[in-house]
Amino acid sequence: MKRIWRLSLDALILISCTGCDQATKNIARELLASSPPISLLNGLVRFEYTENPGAFLGLGSNLPGEGRFLLFVIFASVSLLLTLAFITRAHNLDPKLLIGLSLVAGGGIGNLLDRIFNDGAVIDFVRLGVGPFRTGIFNLADVAIVGGVVILFLWSARDREKGQEIPPDGIAGSKHRPMQNSEQ
Repeated sequence: MKRIWRLSLDALILISCTGCDQATKNIARELLASSPPISLLNGLVRFEYTENPGAFLGLGSNLPGEGRFLLFVIFASVSLLLTLAFITRAHNLDPKLLIGLSLVAGGGIGNLLDRIFNDGAVIDFVRLGVGPFRTGIFNLADVAIVGGVVILFLWSARDREKGQEIPPDGIAGSKHRPMQNSEQ
């Protein structure tokens, strides 16, 4: 994939994920923050506003404020910068790897913006379920992150299943050779 097309695809995914995530969170804040939950499709989809100071399903929400800031703002920012640097610098990056990493980064940026501008909390507003079986409350950034992780997992599993060795740099066509006995 040519560099300009790769960077354009990455920028499109990042802007779309972050923009849609922030737009839906603004709508949720305006319409749901002061209203009871809204159920659709006989309760299959429920919109309810919450601010989550933790990570996925509230993990880490009991950490002290400094710990949450260090983990969810500083560490997340460094991880996002490293991911974006890898995407922009890697040559011949497999398109599926590019899409997966871009979705994870786009969702990460959306949630990071919330933490920076919403006093350390992420706005969540969607819950799915049937009867007593319900998901945790999530947002579009979470959907992008999970989608990206699924793509990365499937990309990795497919290459392993084919018996292809995945180069440590994740770059298609990389001339990776196994270590010889004398090198081990």
